[in-house]
Amino acid sequence: MSIEVGAKVTGKVSGITNFGAFVDLGDRKNGLVHISEVSDGYVKDIHDVLSVGDEVTVKVLSIAEDGKISLSIRKAAAPSREKTQASRTNRTEHGNNYHSGGTDVKTHNSSGHRQSYKKTEYKKSNEAKKTDFDSLLSGFLKDSEVRLTSLKRNTEGKRGGRGGRRS
Repeated sequence: MSIEVGAKVTGKVSGITNFGAFVDLGDRKNGLVHISEVSDGYVKDIHDVLSVGDEVTVKVLSIAEDGKISLSIRKAAAPSREKTQASRTNRTEHGNNYHSGGTDVKTHNSSGHRQSYKKTEYKKSNEAKKTDFDSLLSGFLKDSEVRLTSLKRNTEGKRGGRGGRRS
């Protein structure tokens, strides 16, 4: 039996270390499941999840030139990417997204109730905020320059040396 990258294979846990578990795949082939590939959640101690002799289904991640096989239990148990994409498409077709087609925009307000309003109103309010922001920013810059010049004026006299104030 040849082992290929991407294949799901069953094997027995033959050894456990602090960084992962070795899995016997048969045909005198062993692979390593790194501790990060054991479970979707954080695994502090691998002994809590696996023990020697457990039968596991693993996915082959890579096969190095020197024969080392990298395995994953987490990816073997995960649903395939095609299935998850299909379920996402079904959700958007059935209206679970907030931006439905047309000009209506649907959101939740702070109390959790659904609101809907026209996109044109949304754009107008954003443009109003943008001009307010621009005026606020220009006001801030002017105020900031005034503060910097007064700060420089006050600190230059205290430094001494050339150009300092003399009394």
